Amino acid sequence: MAGKKPFGNPVPVSDLATEILDPVLRKRAGISIGLVQSWEEIAGPRLANHSRPEKIQWPRRLHEDDRFEPAVLIIACEGMAALHLQHEAGEVINRVNAFLGFNAIGRIKILQKPVLSAKARPKPAPRPLSEAEKSKLARTVGKIEDDGLRASLERLGATIIGQKRP
Repeated sequence: MAGKKPFGNPVPVSDLATEILDPVLRKRAGISIGLVQSWEEIAGPRLANHSRPEKIQWPRRLHEDDRFEPAVLIIACEGMAALHLQHEAGEVINRVNAFLGFNAIGRIKILQKPVLSAKARPKPAPRPLSEAEKSKLARTVGKIEDDGLRASLERLGATIIGQKRP
């Protein structure tokens, strides 16, 4: 059994984090971590890169005898992806319900807001170097004997110089 002995069979941190986070997410947002982790498979890579499930809003039931009504899945979405998500809402609802194993979701509510953090956004490509900058960089790293190290340092130098304005 993994994790039973004090110093044997290490347990991945992600397994421990899932056990801790899943009850918190269920209580706060009505959503399981499994849905968040599987969002790319559910929504597809094109939508998953610009959206994420935020919350499942369950309708209030006044009595236990009230009949079941499906919930609303609130999805945070960026820019044009909101239009694509709205167009594919029926398919996404069917995939989420298939993932959950029952007809839990009846409709989708789209919140248009940034999904990716500033750290996760792709950085702009560095500008191409001028001949003078290339020759100066080659002279700087030219005395390094190891070919792999020299090539790595050339790429690093080209990136650093390319980020500066000419």
